[in-house]
Amino acid sequence: MADMSVEFCGLKFKNPIIVASIEPSNSVDNIKKCIDNGAAGVIVKTVSEMKSMSTLTKHSKYAILNDKGQPIRGKVPRNFTFYSRSGYISEHYEEWIAYLKETQAYAEQHGAHVIGNVSAGTLDMWATLCKMTEDCGVPMIEINLHNPYPTEWAGKYPGTMIAQNPEATYEITRRCVEAIDIPVIVKLTPEAIDLTEIAKAAKEAGAAAVSVNSRFKGFATDIETGTPYIGGTAGVGGPWVKPITLRWVQDIYSKLGMEIAGSNGIFDGRDAIEFLMTGARIMQVGSVLMLKGIEWLPKVIGDVEKFMDSHGYETVDDLYGISSRRAAPSLEELFKASPLQAYIDHEKCKFPKCTTCIKNCYYDALNEGEEQVVSTESNCIGCELCWNVCPWDAIRMGPKDLSTTAIEALLVE
Repeated sequence: MADMSVEFCGLKFKNPIIVASIEPSNSVDNIKKCIDNGAAGVIVKTVSEMKSMSTLTKHSKYAILNDKGQPIRGKVPRNFTFYSRSGYISEHYEEWIAYLKETQAYAEQHGAHVIGNVSAGTLDMWATLCKMTEDCGVPMIEINLHNPYPTEWAGKYPGTMIAQNPEATYEITRRCVEAIDIPVIVKLTPEAIDLTEIAKAAKEAGAAAVSVNSRFKGFATDIETGTPYIGGTAGVGGPWVKPITLRWVQDIYSKLGMEIAGSNGIFDGRDAIEFLMTGARIMQVGSVLMLKGIEWLPKVIGDVEKFMDSHGYETVDDLYGISSRRAAPSLEELFKASPLQAYIDHEKCKFPKCTTCIKNCYYDALNEGEEQVVSTESNCIGCELCWNVCPWDAIRMGPKDLSTTAIEALLVE
């Protein structure tokens, strides 16, 4: 059986799955329930002194959309869009002193961790909230930079979010790191132009890791009524955003080599495996728990364990970053690769009933013949589009200029 434990920022986690800072971590009971269902860690809902974010939480709204942009109203599809508007904790931040102490003690009893999460409206308050959280006994803090700049900076950086600017990210991170002795994770926003530059600023300021990343700001509307869902703009994320998130995980892992917590895009264990292979050491599960319930956690954890066992991975480190390390470092390197050729299995092909591959070949490599699809090898650039769209599994990609025997062997693979 695979060893699911992982070390992240010097702290050992029993598995790589933790709960993100979201509604399932907004109360003592919910946090304990997450731990009971196997989470190796729980990041609490953001603690803050900003009353506006508390008010927003009390007016939370959700619209869970399918691939047609309509409310799901029932079964949750795998690629749902999580469209919602909510804020931080609704209680006064000092009330969370007792909550954090209680949940951290409970986590220790069950081999898990509670991770603090703070955000503030002034520069001094960032340090204050971090220190308060550390004093409660938690071993790590995530700072949520996905909010407007502190009030003292309103004139310098008006109307922007902290994690869109390296200078602001550095200053906030530095203050938090200097205020406490436990590791600081910086949560990034996908709406920065270059997340790697933001992560670099956080690293230089002393951050132990980054969370990649929070949600986008979006807009969704009901075309039948011409009315925006939940009244207007809201946060948007879900499993569909995974390739975008992984782009930044790969870039930060490859260029900075810093610890990463993957967030935004995880539905089940297969997604978690992708994050691990790309370079995230732990995964934050969030929106899917809102829809499937906290009881979904054992499935995600179990999926990872089953995958590792079935594929011969003994430890999480065996998976960590392997995909990013195999990625070509540049387009120039990709151009050096030997070209491929599309080969057609005419026994499986349903021509002339089906001409999908011909319709989707934009390089004039596949055309209609009298009795079968005709391939013009000199025109084929090996783009693999035909292989992707063929509904009959009748196309194989292989090196150019294969012998007849080699082609026959390729087609039976």
